[in-house]
Amino acid sequence: MDVQDPVVARPPSLDDAAMLAETRAFNDGIERLLATQPRVDTVPPEVTRRARREGRGIFPAPVFVPHARDLAISSRGGDLRIRVIAPQTRPATGVYLHLHGGGWTLGAADMHDVELAALAEATGLCAASVDYRLAPEHPYPAGPDDCEDAALWLLDRGAAELGTPARFSIGGESAGGQLAAATLLRLRDRHGISGAFAAANLVYGCFDLSMTPSQRRWGPRNLVLNDAIMRWFADRFLPGRDAEARRDPDISPLYADLRDLPPAIFTVGTLDPLLDDSLFMEARWRQAGARTALRVWPEAIHGFTSFPIAVSLAAREEMHAFLRDA
Repeated sequence: MDVQDPVVARPPSLDDAAMLAETRAFNDGIERLLATQPRVDTVPPEVTRRARREGRGIFPAPVFVPHARDLAISSRGGDLRIRVIAPQTRPATGVYLHLHGGGWTLGAADMHDVELAALAEATGLCAASVDYRLAPEHPYPAGPDDCEDAALWLLDRGAAELGTPARFSIGGESAGGQLAAATLLRLRDRHGISGAFAAANLVYGCFDLSMTPSQRRWGPRNLVLNDAIMRWFADRFLPGRDAEARRDPDISPLYADLRDLPPAIFTVGTLDPLLDDSLFMEARWRQAGARTALRVWPEAIHGFTSFPIAVSLAAREEMHAFLRDA
């Protein structure tokens, strides 16, 4: 087995001190703002969904790029929306299947237009974001089923329908990272499909829903996530399942056989309760034989790539480079 060491951090530069100072100031502002708002686990999901769509809360208001388009595909849950954003300055070189975050409970395919348009331009990949069903209205396995169906559609005829070469990558943030890993495992184990995706972009994913040490030790401090919020999200997604049941590899990919998976980049900040999820998953992914890159960003919080700050832009550049080179 040819196992390569991960790249843990980018080389230091003259801008690192300024970036860290900005990150710390940003974190302080986010923590103060969160203290003035109802915590996500104290209000119904539809309240938070509406607030985020209207630009209230901590996340930037959604911006819908004019060249995005929606298409519907058939899935076992009915029509499934795919949000498509193609590069505008050159022909597409493939497709990036995107699975959004939000604790399996929040978020939507059209809430990431700006980030996905930037990814499309930087990598040449046409972004296809999946509007999978959300908990608690649709608990496990509804969301993962939709992501699996979207991946099968993409591999079968998606490239032809999108007008791109049959070159595929997959990725997502937070819950989307878990869904991306689970989708790759389902393709391999249920359909005998390995090697179809050239790369995986796994951004502060939750890979152990029974909770890694960094999750369990985090406590009440609210930096987008805290212990109560993480448990609330998992309980919405997995009602009635205890910790042992949540270690099913289809739920917690950290416990899966990780052989025959594509090269992957893992991105996480040191002030993220899900830090261990990326550290542990990258190590197991690499030991299973795939090339990995691990980017751990000093004092970055959960969700940091959603904000227009220097650490976010630097992290996105690293992801784009990995996807281009895959």
